[in-house]
Amino acid sequence: MMAEQKINSDLAIPPGEYLDEILEDMEISQADLARRMGRPAQAINEIIKGEKAITPETAIQLEQVLGVSAQFWSNMESIYRLVLAKQKEKQEIEKEVSLLDRFPYMDMSNLGIVEKTRKAVEKVQNLRRFFGVSSLTNIEGVKEYEPAFRVAEKGSISHEATAAWLKTGSNLALKQKVEAFDKELLKELIPFIRGLSLLNDPNEIIKKIREYLNTCGVAFVVIPHYKKTYITGATFWYEKKLPVVMMSMRGSWSDIFWFSLFHEIAHILLHDKRMTFLEGGDNEQYRKQENEADKFSEETLISSDIFSSFLEQGDISPSNIISFSESQGIHPGIVTGRLQRYGYLSHKEHYCRVHYKWEK
Repeated sequence: MMAEQKINSDLAIPPGEYLDEILEDMEISQADLARRMGRPAQAINEIIKGEKAITPETAIQLEQVLGVSAQFWSNMESIYRLVLAKQKEKQEIEKEVSLLDRFPYMDMSNLGIVEKTRKAVEKVQNLRRFFGVSSLTNIEGVKEYEPAFRVAEKGSISHEATAAWLKTGSNLALKQKVEAFDKELLKELIPFIRGLSLLNDPNEIIKKIREYLNTCGVAFVVIPHYKKTYITGATFWYEKKLPVVMMSMRGSWSDIFWFSLFHEIAHILLHDKRMTFLEGGDNEQYRKQENEADKFSEETLISSDIFSSFLEQGDISPSNIISFSESQGIHPGIVTGRLQRYGYLSHKEHYCRVHYKWEK
């Protein structure tokens, strides 16, 4: 008689095949087994064909009649059903290969967020693990990723890529050592953060901003924007406890970076922690809050009264821009950026504006 043993196989072998062998060895017919178990002969035949599952009750009856433990039959049935499920799952994964174009897999793998692989099936499996879903088609319905799918359609924007960027930020934010959130301390540190614009090394700037923000309970994540996201920054609260400011390297103009930074900080100070603030929203409440964040950023960098006084001088030459910026304790490129924003300088006049070159 077949020995009881642990069976591991990728083949879907129904327990009925083993049952058929045992019956042959014991010279017991299916009809006889059915009578001994008090079951219809058709039920035994369906079990042998793999059409009917061996229930715990059936396993106990087989043990009593054939002397092979119920545990053995239950294990065999469980393994068989699991292999069938894996085969079905493999088919589902292969169907999702067509969705890969929606995800910035190369960008993510270059950052070490997912494993590098050329195999499409492995990419699907890695993305499922990354997002914590059983199917890539489930991502849109997960609350954590809903903000990415609310972004207005613009050109070739990918909602899935946007969700991946936000999820990457969450993962990296949780790795930072952050103090408990202190709103008043954040307000106090804003002038010190603003002063960092005078530093030359953008990587040192990022390091010091992170130190300041972590001290007052804010995670600060700077990563490249993913293909088809077109994102400069985002703000959200992780589980309503940890505020996260995300910045991308898109554009790399220093004045845009500083404006975007204080724009995102404004959302933490002024707005609902249940919201995820991401470029591209199109409802009235969203636009109102975006305008408030823009105003906060402008006033933080250069107050409107002081900027107006500067304009009244009628001199926006490079030398006067530098002189004014020195009096304000900010980089002159920020002044130029403001002048361009309001049309006082063309976007070809880049007086003192600099590109940040980020460390990869």
